[in-house]
Amino acid sequence: MTHFLAKASLAALLALSAIPVTASTAAAAGPQTSLVVEAQYHRPIRGCSPMHAVRKAREFGLRDARITRMSKRVVVVAGRERRGWDRITFANVRGCPLIRR
Repeated sequence: MTHFLAKASLAALLALSAIPVTASTAAAAGPQTSLVVEAQYHRPIRGCSPMHAVRKAREFGLRDARITRMSKRVVVVAGRERRGWDRITFANVRGCPLIRR
């Protein structure tokens, strides 16, 4: 029990001693600097995202839209229309422009 208390008090002492060091470093930076924090999971999408292609295909009237093929150049989405099965092909660039309906 005494070892636990000794270790806990040492950990608390180290944690409390580290606080003034970080505060003085931040205060020395001055008011003209700013801190920008970016999320690490956010990556820019360079091409046509699958969700965007399916959303656009649904706007064109496809039901049960699913991606059937995705390559460097095209994204093909298939689904049902009033007349039956249909496919829509989008370019794999930003904005998902329509190539073929």
